[in-house]
Amino acid sequence: MLRPALLVVLGAAAVFLLRDRLPDAGEVWFAITTASPWWLLLGLVAEWVSLAMFARQQMWLLRGLGVAVGIGPALAMTYSRSAIAITMPAGSAMSAGFAYQTFRRWGASREAATTVMVLSGAFSLLGLVVLFVLGYVVIVLEDPGAAWSAHPVATVGAALGVLALIAMITASVLRDRRRTPVAVPAVELGEVPAGRIASMIATLRAVRPVALGMHGRYRRIALLFAVVNWFTDLCCLAAVAHAFHLPLTFVQLGAVYVVVQLVRQIPVTPGGIGVIEASLLAAMVSAGAAQGPAAAAVLGYRLFSCWLIIPAGLFTWALLRRSSSGVTVPAR
Repeated sequence: MLRPALLVVLGAAAVFLLRDRLPDAGEVWFAITTASPWWLLLGLVAEWVSLAMFARQQMWLLRGLGVAVGIGPALAMTYSRSAIAITMPAGSAMSAGFAYQTFRRWGASREAATTVMVLSGAFSLLGLVVLFVLGYVVIVLEDPGAAWSAHPVATVGAALGVLALIAMITASVLRDRRRTPVAVPAVELGEVPAGRIASMIATLRAVRPVALGMHGRYRRIALLFAVVNWFTDLCCLAAVAHAFHLPLTFVQLGAVYVVVQLVRQIPVTPGGIGVIEASLLAAMVSAGAAQGPAAAAVLGYRLFSCWLIIPAGLFTWALLRRSSSGVTVPAR
């Protein structure tokens, strides 16, 4: 109960301390009134595609474990759990619990539902890392000498990341060609031990047999959807920035985006509210954007990627509750 009050106090203190450095309201309003509506519409479409990619990631992981799910229910679940994560205290945990129960209602066993939750989180983080590596490779290809001189360690790391990704995909394809179709094994999850680290290790050990029983094609497609999910979300930010005439290239915005999203993985606030806005604004201004247009771009991006999702998610949540009334969760 003290956490929301503490966040309010910290937010008020930050506003008071930074009151002379906040963007001018007149500049922000001028940027909003002179924005390009077509680029804003493109940003909205890109964000819709991003959420659709995340829904397809869940759908393919479930299909890989023998749970047939259509894109409609997967989209409804994605919007619902996103709204829960943004609005509820301990939203990430409540969102995960809601997704787990939804998977169970769709016919997934306890092992399959847990496996999808674990793989989805792992692939989302891996997809962000892949996007960062590919983006840095593009920078290196544009000017290898400058990239090596400025960031030799990052350049070597990006090269090793590309080689590791190629090796991982190749090994997965070769393994699938040699394997014979087997049923997805069932495992008992048992009691979760006390302690976050112990519980995480126990969960990974429990879901590993189920994950290995899934055909690699489903895992590769799910990872691809995770990368496209992040990339289209980045395209939303780029379109909104272009709508407000920010003098930043797509590569610059990509660097800003990846850094902010990595910071977002630390669950300080629900949905990253406050953290993402402040980080994006500071990064854009540091990259060369004016404060007023940058603030307008941050507001536009967060409107599409966060605030509009709340009413849409609450609506789909009501639909899912109505459709699941009277449905009994399977024993396995």
